[in-house]
Amino acid sequence: MTKKHSIAVLLPTRGRTTALDRSVYSIIDTAADPSKVQLLLGFDRDDTAALEHFDTNLRPALEQRNINFVAMKFAPLGYVNIHKYYNHLAKHADADWLFIWNDDAFMSTPGWDQVVAQHTGQLKVLKLHTHNEHPYSIFPIVPQTWIDLLGYLTGHQMIDAWISQIGYMMDLIE
Repeated sequence: MTKKHSIAVLLPTRGRTTALDRSVYSIIDTAADPSKVQLLLGFDRDDTAALEHFDTNLRPALEQRNINFVAMKFAPLGYVNIHKYYNHLAKHADADWLFIWNDDAFMSTPGWDQVVAQHTGQLKVLKLHTHNEHPYSIFPIVPQTWIDLLGYLTGHQMIDAWISQIGYMMDLIE
C-alpha cells in the first residue's frame, strides 16, 4: 500500500516547550523535502502549558510552513509506559518509515530524510550516528512493515534497546 509520506517522526512530549520547538524545527529545517515528513506529536491531557504552547506557537508555525502533522492527546501514562505513546502514534502514521524521536533531541544532518528514503522497501532498523555512538540505535527508524508484522512498534519502555536487540538478532541494523 502506498503511503502518503516517506517518514513519520513519532514524538511524545511533556513539559518541554523550548526543547520541543528546537527538536521539531531541527527535523524540519534539515529535511531536504519537509513535505514528505509527517510529525506525530503526543501530549498528555493534563500538560496545559505544553498544549497551550502548541496551540499558540508551534501549531501556527507548522501550518504556515505547510508541515504535515498530527497532534494527539493522551491520558497521562508516565515514562514507564512511554512505549504506549509510541505504539499509538505509530498506528496513526501514514509513512513508509517510523522514526522514534524525542523532545530533547535535535537533528544536525542536512538531508537526513533522503538517507532514510534510500532504504525504502528494505526491512532494516536504521541507526543514526549520535554524539556518543551508542551500540543501540538510540533513535531507531523502522519500516512500516515492522507494525504490519508485529502489530505494534515496541513491547517495552526501553524502546531503543528493545528494537535494537531485535534488529541485532535478525541482522537488520544498518
